[in-house]
Amino acid sequence: MAGSATVRVLRDRTAGLFLAAVVVSGFGSSAMSLAAGIWVKSLTGSDSLAALALFAVWLPVLFGPALGAVADRWPRKPLLVWSNVVMALLLTTLTAVDSAGRIWILFAVLVLYGTSFVLMDSAESALVAQAVDARLLGDFNGLRMMANEGMKLLAPLTGAALYARFGGASVALLDAVSFALAAGLYALLRVRKQDPATVEDREGGWAAGMRQVWGSPVLRPLVLAGSVTMLCAGLNGATLYAVVDGRLGHSPSYAGVLSVAQGVGSIVIGLLAGPLLRRLPERVFTAAGIAVFAVAVGLRALPYDAVALVACGLIGAGLPCVLIAAMTAVQRETPDAFLGRTAATAGTLMFAPNAVALGLGAGLVALVDMRVLLPMVGAAALLTAALLVTGRRGPLTDAPTGPLPSSTEA
Repeated sequence: MAGSATVRVLRDRTAGLFLAAVVVSGFGSSAMSLAAGIWVKSLTGSDSLAALALFAVWLPVLFGPALGAVADRWPRKPLLVWSNVVMALLLTTLTAVDSAGRIWILFAVLVLYGTSFVLMDSAESALVAQAVDARLLGDFNGLRMMANEGMKLLAPLTGAALYARFGGASVALLDAVSFALAAGLYALLRVRKQDPATVEDREGGWAAGMRQVWGSPVLRPLVLAGSVTMLCAGLNGATLYAVVDGRLGHSPSYAGVLSVAQGVGSIVIGLLAGPLLRRLPERVFTAAGIAVFAVAVGLRALPYDAVALVACGLIGAGLPCVLIAAMTAVQRETPDAFLGRTAATAGTLMFAPNAVALGLGAGLVALVDMRVLLPMVGAAALLTAALLVTGRRGPLTDAPTGPLPSSTEA
């Protein structure tokens, strides 16, 4: 069944083009995300400014509802094409960054980088909801997660090698090429004409997405569970080097090995998400993923390499469940006229806590022993899973039922 559904998704021309664009742009973006911090550090010698490079990309997530409103008001296919074209051109300006005095150019581009991701994710979510059969949305979102995580296994090594040999400008040009290729793939999409927004839709403004999330008995618990889980994920992520050094006794480079284990777990759940979402109630699937993540976070407190590798693999498998389920529900439950705003609002509610927790966790690592902090974080996530699956404010799932479409329908 999993293979059959995957084939149906891949055979669909629009879904295939979307996934190809994710792979192409994800490769360049993953390479650039690593190189940006290294670039800033090498030019300025400042750890704080290097960390600020990552924050610059995350910053626009806080303005997701407003950016989602833009995605709802513009034709979505042209928005995807031209956002990629503009980013390809902007990235070429980074060839001028050759000293600390010009580092502001890099930060300006990184902020626009993050802005483009929020815009494109909003537009893409809306177009996917139109193009992919509702019963296959879980499969598509799982494959999308798998593609993203797969690129994270390969691209950072490429980016680091390019940076070491040719400097930051070479990585920026690689990313520019990936954006240009993604623009070409999006230009090949065949999508139905977007319905013009009604007066009521226009007057809803950016807050329409928040009203949709909060007013839905299906979306609200999933998004809130995602917010708490991503807060825990941020706290867990902040302990990475403390665990590698203090608990496992390795050099910082060992973090790359743990990241590979986590990526493998995410690839596995990406393949299984669709079939599991058809067999399990949505909240049960999400709660199970959060529970797996919670147990794995607690296991990271143990000073054993084998346990750490297994724990990271389980985190990679459990954490994406809430993100896949929440986005699938948003695409299924939200009217097209404000789907961009709703997707962006859900993204802000889930990912902003992660960014906050990374900063908070950096302070906690210095104050709280890992043997205490990690089990506490795991317990908070486990409580979230229990509350989600036992909640009764709405149906456990509103997922479409019935047989999958035949290959001629997909």
